[in-house]
Amino acid sequence: MRICRYFLLVFLIPLTAKAQLLGLNLMDGRHRVKFPIEVCNNLVVIPVVLNGQLPLKFILDTGVRTTILTEKTFSDILKLTYGRHYMVAGPGGEKVVEAFVTNNVSLDLPGIHGEGHAMLVLEKDYLELRNYMGMDVQGVLGYEVFSRFIVEIDYRSKELTLSLPEYFQPKKNFQELSIKIEDTKPYLITPVTMGNGVVVNAKLLVDSGASHGLVLDPSSDNKIVVPEKHVNSLIGRGLGGLITGEIARIKALNIGKYRIENVIVNFPDANSYIDTLKASDVFRNGAIGGEILSRFTTIYDFPREKLYVKKNSSFYNTFNFNMSGLTLKAKGSRLRKFEVADVRKGSPAEKADIQNGDELLFINGFPTHQLDLNSLNGYFNERPGKKIKLDLLRNGVKLTKRFELESQI
Repeated sequence: MRICRYFLLVFLIPLTAKAQLLGLNLMDGRHRVKFPIEVCNNLVVIPVVLNGQLPLKFILDTGVRTTILTEKTFSDILKLTYGRHYMVAGPGGEKVVEAFVTNNVSLDLPGIHGEGHAMLVLEKDYLELRNYMGMDVQGVLGYEVFSRFIVEIDYRSKELTLSLPEYFQPKKNFQELSIKIEDTKPYLITPVTMGNGVVVNAKLLVDSGASHGLVLDPSSDNKIVVPEKHVNSLIGRGLGGLITGEIARIKALNIGKYRIENVIVNFPDANSYIDTLKASDVFRNGAIGGEILSRFTTIYDFPREKLYVKKNSSFYNTFNFNMSGLTLKAKGSRLRKFEVADVRKGSPAEKADIQNGDELLFINGFPTHQLDLNSLNGYFNERPGKKIKLDLLRNGVKLTKRFELESQI
């Protein structure tokens, strides 16, 4: 179920070649391992142990080069030393991100051990993953896994299989697609049918670390036009802050023999504070994210530049759009306190005078502290016309607000 749209880190500050040494290996002479995963907001969350001591949860992301720890508290607990210090500036020279590099980190996944890894540690939790996902997630893991193994993600069974490339045999019931690995990331060239029927042969980043379905950059091709029926909205969060743009539907996206219709698309503003579509030197028209990828079982073969897909039971699900206009964040140690983080202009929630910072106490009479963020957001995607009653706390005063869900695209 769609909760929010993340553009998690499709770029990374360059590190030295020495820091890029990879060391993940299957244990006990095995050729492959399979273990359970969690899927949240269309993102794959896997267990990772740092330095044999600290069990954490990381997003498995095809769009990052080096392991990222989003909360410096954990590296401080391990008393890791920092070899390099980075500051990334935004427009006007204002500091956006401060980060540190620590080397010789060990990583353990179920059945896998790795030594000698570099890890980027964010000075502050800029991404607030746990708050916007509603679960404890402390980092992002990417190319270290995809460069070493054939990676199969079964979104429906919630299983991850990692195989040594020399022992991998393609499965006959999967569609084989050619991809190109550029700057450690996978790109797929595939037809996209715009709302006006124009077909664009688009170069798209295959981004398992983003929960959106499809992103298209209008500045990359004059055939990519935002449909007349759209809404202006917050569409994501990056290291530099909020990413704004338009949201609309297009006719179809093709992935091999599969045609996916009425896809919801994010069209980022050209002047977004940090537009992750432009954060890499590699040209692309956009990105395919988790809301589409989760409709398949996917197998990534980076060494041979292949992607294998097979549709699953989610393939024909309609693409939902938040019909309330509310973006929520979970807070507190149990992530059971919910606060309004954004209200889309012109939405039912704005018309009902719901404001940023309001705390949700009850939804349709049900106490929100008994829900998780995913379940709470589910109320806002049920059907147009559904009546919503929210009991809120604003500056110590309890308020009741009512509105009806409305489909605006």
